[in-house]
Amino acid sequence: MALNETGREKPRRAYEELRSYRWLGVKDLRAFGHRSRLMQMGYAKSDWAGKPVIGILNTWSDINPCHAHFKLRAEEVKRGIWQAGGFPLELPAISLSEPFVKPTTMLYRNLLAMEAEELIRSHPVDGLVLMGGCDKTTPGLIMAALSTNLPAIFMPAGPMLRGNWHGKPLGSGSDSWKYWAELKAGTITEREWEEVEEGIARSFGHCMTMGTASSMTAIAETMGFILPGGSSIPAADANHPRLATACGKRAVELVWEDLKPRDILTTGAVDNAIRVHMAMGGSTNAMVHVVAMARRAGLPFRLERFDVIAREVPVLADVRPSGRFLMEDFYYAGGLLGLQSQLAPLLDKACLTVNGKTLGQNIEAAKVYDEAIIRPLDKPVAREACAIIKGNLCPDGAVMKPSAADPRFFKHTGPALVFDDYNHMASLIDRDDLEVTPDHVLILRNAGPVGGPGMPEWGMLPLPTKLLKQGVRDMLRISDARMSGTSYGACILHVSPESAIGGPLALVQTGDLIRLDVEARTLDMLVDEAELTRRRLAWQPKPPPARGYEKMFAAHIRQAHEGCDFDYLEGAEAMVEPEIH
Repeated sequence: MALNETGREKPRRAYEELRSYRWLGVKDLRAFGHRSRLMQMGYAKSDWAGKPVIGILNTWSDINPCHAHFKLRAEEVKRGIWQAGGFPLELPAISLSEPFVKPTTMLYRNLLAMEAEELIRSHPVDGLVLMGGCDKTTPGLIMAALSTNLPAIFMPAGPMLRGNWHGKPLGSGSDSWKYWAELKAGTITEREWEEVEEGIARSFGHCMTMGTASSMTAIAETMGFILPGGSSIPAADANHPRLATACGKRAVELVWEDLKPRDILTTGAVDNAIRVHMAMGGSTNAMVHVVAMARRAGLPFRLERFDVIAREVPVLADVRPSGRFLMEDFYYAGGLLGLQSQLAPLLDKACLTVNGKTLGQNIEAAKVYDEAIIRPLDKPVAREACAIIKGNLCPDGAVMKPSAADPRFFKHTGPALVFDDYNHMASLIDRDDLEVTPDHVLILRNAGPVGGPGMPEWGMLPLPTKLLKQGVRDMLRISDARMSGTSYGACILHVSPESAIGGPLALVQTGDLIRLDVEARTLDMLVDEAELTRRRLAWQPKPPPARGYEKMFAAHIRQAHEGCDFDYLEGAEAMVEPEIH
């Protein structure tokens, strides 16, 4: 039962107070039309009369393997809604299949958020079950829920099962990069590479490494939008369909209690989510999404908050790419509730969650069953998961994941090797005559929100083949792109402002010395200001996109440190209800 500002239980709402009553409950010609069309689909008046309508926003598609089970899970959600006395309506939303959508699903995260917001606003729904998990679906759906502020619960897709090759566990993404490098270095055969391809993804569900998908569902649960422990359940586990039914039931209760997303997402809840994210060794992508989500709730959140918390919270989850294990192992070791219990001294346990209880109440009975996988605070995997870097190369900030990088690059100075775009880089990186050493700093530009477009996951630049053959497995790499949460290496990402709008990355030239100091949080090109001024005056932007969604995107997209939301969607203005005539 939800509580009001005085700590007392809220009374159950009356049916006449629900949004859907305006469509279905009143006695006029328009409502007659609505009711008759429901009857056209075979429903009886008893199916909806006096009941909350629960919209199920389903991001299933035939080309999204992460959500391949969502057709069935939607039916299991409906079962819970019916059981709790609600009326389910499934509303398909854009799927954003991470492996297939090009140039990047990040180009369309805001499109999903807009579509979901308008689906919610324009239909007779009182509450929501948000079905997502593949990287951008979690933030996109939650951004929409925060903007519409109707009672909502998130149903996560869950991680896939462990991969397998020659008796070794394989992690999606992380081991793709690893074995691709070994293939290019000549240490595995083409047939062995094919065997890795055949064994790396063994079930439906999202990446089972600590990629963006697992990071964002853990964040969503810690923020309070997922039932306790739900984000850790593997997609193929029998607990997962039971979770779906429980989500349907709880969605109905949320409507009667009038517990809404902005009641849940407070500053304390955001800080909790970041602390858990750091302890998980989560994806750098989360920084863009959390900023956007917080701003949708009207919270004055800044990127620098990540760095403050990163210095306080060590990495406790020994999960790839920062560690050794996979999400299936993490679940058996105690899952997110177990990790939260290890972090309990650092969390705001009074924060309300979607089950109507506080975070502290949810983790009271939580246990860790394997401290090799979920470490205690005094035995961390790494000292810090992320760093927010600033300097004359990134005055508005850049991000790094020190826990997944070779420590020798934490303080490094080397000459730049600059690529103007991804195609330029791809044309040179495998050449035996490329003038490059292990100390060079690889720089990719024109890969940010405008330049990509959409800020693709190109930030884990491939290492030059000639260096791979020499045994080199990491180099300092800098870009205004993102990288997959399953990636690793000494990569500086999200350089802001980006090069395509004239940020300093547009001015760096091959041979310029670049200096990084992770402890000091600085990144600079060692070029005097007079020379930079000369280069700035000579710089010319590329022509803007000519038409369509990409033109709108380029005109309204915020920079990485601002969350990459559209400028006209930020803020917590009340949803404008549609007129019904």
